[in-house]
Amino acid sequence: MELPILPTSVIGSYPKPRWLLRMYKLRDLGKIPEEDFKEAVKDASVAVLREHERAGVDIPWDGEMWRSEMTEHFTSKIGGFRFYGPVRVWGNAYFNKAAAVDKLEYKEPLVLDEFLWVKENTTREIVKVPITGPYTIAEWSFNEYYPDKESFVMDLAKIINRELKTLEDHGALYIQLDEPAMLNHPDEVPLAVDAINRAVKGIKIKVGLHVCYSNYYLLADYFDDIKVTQFALEFANRQFRDMDFLKKLSNKELGFGVVDVHNPRIESVEEIVRAIKKAFEYLEPEWLYINPDCGLKLLDRKIAYQKLVNMVKAVKIVRKELEKEGKTSTEFRTLKDI
Repeated sequence: MELPILPTSVIGSYPKPRWLLRMYKLRDLGKIPEEDFKEAVKDASVAVLREHERAGVDIPWDGEMWRSEMTEHFTSKIGGFRFYGPVRVWGNAYFNKAAAVDKLEYKEPLVLDEFLWVKENTTREIVKVPITGPYTIAEWSFNEYYPDKESFVMDLAKIINRELKTLEDHGALYIQLDEPAMLNHPDEVPLAVDAINRAVKGIKIKVGLHVCYSNYYLLADYFDDIKVTQFALEFANRQFRDMDFLKKLSNKELGFGVVDVHNPRIESVEEIVRAIKKAFEYLEPEWLYINPDCGLKLLDRKIAYQKLVNMVKAVKIVRKELEKEGKTSTEFRTLKDI
């Protein structure tokens, strides 16, 4: 399969429509029937999917409308977790931090219903399915059952592996593991790497790994050891400085973050063009995907949309320049090709 050169994608989350946020609150208060809530989620999913497609994104997702939060969604579906109540993470932001109180077990699909709905409603051939990785789920949960972190993480890796196989069996082509916590403790990075490799064991489709706001020089030491097709990393937030770690990246793709998801300023098309060309100093265009730094959920929805629009416009400009060099497409690589 071939894609236009510099395929554009998203990382995952996107601002939820205000009316959907109200539906989440009403659901938490038990004031609406579950079927009404699910209908609202599906409607929002299609609305965001269309928004991504209208912006011109080649490989979209639905902005995680089905998920209240990136770990709570998963721990609520995995047997062996218990919730004690919301935990404040910063300012007035809370999330339901789960505790492992028994041996974890796969009791139901984690995101299969989302994927099937998006697949049924997208106009694109490929969508990206983001999934929180095993190390991050463990790092952002309490452990009240396992004797050590390793056994906790590796049981989660087996569960994620079963979900990836389920998605692959149902036609998923591109999965992204989100591991924002994997570099939190440098001495535990080998454990995170082992967990990722266990999670993708036996998987043949395309798998990306997203790690944000971290010491990428530490990650680069493991580029060759991590069995993924692509690393999706943030660069705009750090003003495209300190990119020399990319010299260690070979035979794997880079998802290049070109818009800052924590800054409401909308990057101009021209500055995104300059950013993309800076990446060419390290990788051939055939190995680059273009995406935002991270999920856009914390931004105003209009701002998030315009950032995607400008990202796509910038890519089109660069594509025209590459066309003069005969570079118009890129191979859709999978784990079989790496």
